[in-house]
Amino acid sequence: MMLIADSGSTKTDWCVILDNTPIKRIGTKGLNPFFQSEEEIQQELTHSLLPQLPEGTIDSVYFYGAGCTPEKAPTLRRAIADSLPVVGNIKAYSDMLAAARGLCGREAGITCILGTGSNSCFYDGKEIVNHISPLGFILGDEGSGAVLGKLLVGDILKNQLSPAIKEVFLKQFDLTVPEIIDRVYRQPFPNRFLASLSPFIAQHLEEPGIRQLVLGSFIAFLRRNVMQYDYTQYPAHFIGSVAHCYKEILQEAAQETGIRIGKILQSPMEGLIQYHSDPLHQP
Repeated sequence: MMLIADSGSTKTDWCVILDNTPIKRIGTKGLNPFFQSEEEIQQELTHSLLPQLPEGTIDSVYFYGAGCTPEKAPTLRRAIADSLPVVGNIKAYSDMLAAARGLCGREAGITCILGTGSNSCFYDGKEIVNHISPLGFILGDEGSGAVLGKLLVGDILKNQLSPAIKEVFLKQFDLTVPEIIDRVYRQPFPNRFLASLSPFIAQHLEEPGIRQLVLGSFIAFLRRNVMQYDYTQYPAHFIGSVAHCYKEILQEAAQETGIRIGKILQSPMEGLIQYHSDPLHQP
């Protein structure tokens, strides 16, 4: 039995594979060793994942996740080994490699993530060979759900959008200005909170200021990230909830910057299943 995981900062998608065939999909909260301790990850695995797994031992685990840097990956591997009935290898890779393998398989290409956070790389068909640091939602993460939420809140509270939009926003989320400040500056996971505001943006794209907010952030992502790769030779492929939700505006941003768009998918899981189920290319 094989277990594949695709984890962002908000949620983790798991797929159980038996004899190269997917037999069950499971969802849990996001697991990020950059923000969570080994004990916190173990608790989520034990309480949310383990009860939903089929009986039996797990031969191999391929975990792809935000925060799975070479320094932090051992934390994740230990948490899995201590929480799940694994008898074989446990591999922990970055969410960037998940996107590359899920979108490109074993072909070269520019791979981008637009979800709670944003990221990009050039993938040569085997490994990531060029990577522009995303820098997180304070310094970077252009085009991400967290940055879109940050821009939305900033424009609303700075009166850059209409009073009607401000009233609808505060009422829909039942928030006061002090509560927003507290969620962003004092509470854990402010990126998740800000990204959770993205559905409001999607609901109000007819508002010119909100549509321009999204378009401008996508153009910034393309200029500050994608244009540092060989974008004249390779199309840019996208994965993530934000890319999927705002695909038309993303296409518009690409036209404005002269970048060719390839695939736009919500999740890399189908591609990862195909990648790891190929008996001729078991990594």
